[in-house]
Amino acid sequence: MDQIAGIINLDHEQDLLDELTYFRCGAAVPFAGRYRMIDFTISNMTNSRIESVAVFARRKYRSLMDHLEQGKAWDLDRKRGGLFILPPDWNDPTDISRGDLQHFHNNIDFLRRTLADYILVSGSQHICNINFQDVLKEHKDVNADVTVIYKKVDELYPEHQMAHKLDVDEEGRVTSINNDHGNKNVYMDMYLIKKDYLYELVEECIAHGCSHFFLDGIKAKIPDLHVHAYEYEGVHALVNSVESYYRASTKLLDVEKRDELFRDEAPVLTKVKNEAPAKYAASSNVNNTLVANGCIIEGHVEDSILFRGVKVGEGAVIKNSIIMQRCEIESNAVLENVILDKDCSISESRTLIGAPEKPFVLPKRKTM
Repeated sequence: MDQIAGIINLDHEQDLLDELTYFRCGAAVPFAGRYRMIDFTISNMTNSRIESVAVFARRKYRSLMDHLEQGKAWDLDRKRGGLFILPPDWNDPTDISRGDLQHFHNNIDFLRRTLADYILVSGSQHICNINFQDVLKEHKDVNADVTVIYKKVDELYPEHQMAHKLDVDEEGRVTSINNDHGNKNVYMDMYLIKKDYLYELVEECIAHGCSHFFLDGIKAKIPDLHVHAYEYEGVHALVNSVESYYRASTKLLDVEKRDELFRDEAPVLTKVKNEAPAKYAASSNVNNTLVANGCIIEGHVEDSILFRGVKVGEGAVIKNSIIMQRCEIESNAVLENVILDKDCSISESRTLIGAPEKPFVLPKRKTM
């Protein structure tokens, strides 16, 4: 059976989540109560029997390394294959590569040592639950050079404006990759390519002074390549702004969407933290809320997401908000349409109210 190795390429992902990416890259942003954004990409890979995963990281990756550790949570702490975090630590004076081609060029040993025949390259901003073995099967069936993955969205949101779109013919072949704001075929920053062909394209791009492998090595060569489009039809969210993060998070309060993303046969895995179950006081009132373990709730919470270890004082009211790890909301405080990053404290009787289309965001370790 053909094998796949995974590369999570964070090089061109911009940290556009404002306060949430002051101290971390977007891939390390907490999501859905107990996960990080990158957990969905790695879980998709390991659930697809990908046993070697490399992470190309260039900036603000300390939090990411702390979360991923040796890959134990995803069964990637192994002797053969495993998880490789590859920050920009190279000192080859003859290297002329630029952009993410530096990662491909300077970490070519990862590709050479893997036994995989194919390479699956993905970003971290597209939240989904996909089986890459299905992508491989379709890739081989149509004898494609490259298979790119896309989602045909029902409705276009502001976050889709920055995403690339695909024009696809009746045979599933990509005829154009563009930024047409009216095109609903959203490219998910995922593509599958044969390892030997990846070598060839990387060397060609470097020789021509290119800096972006996908744009210069694949998009620019669409007339000469057989680029196949694989349509992903499951639940999907693109997170590349605070507004899209808030929208994607609150959609998880819908049981059907949540069950479609968190499937028993393809679980989303994350770093394990052993904490006591959430505690609800007699004075608490909690409705339509995701509550992680370790929380202590004495107040009123509705239509919100509470991460691990959040404390909500008696008389406090939280609505339509996202409260991250170890935040403390003291008694009689009021929060509505608010995102609190980790370790924030809201003083007694304090009121913070944002708008549904523009939530109020408080950075890590702030007190108000």
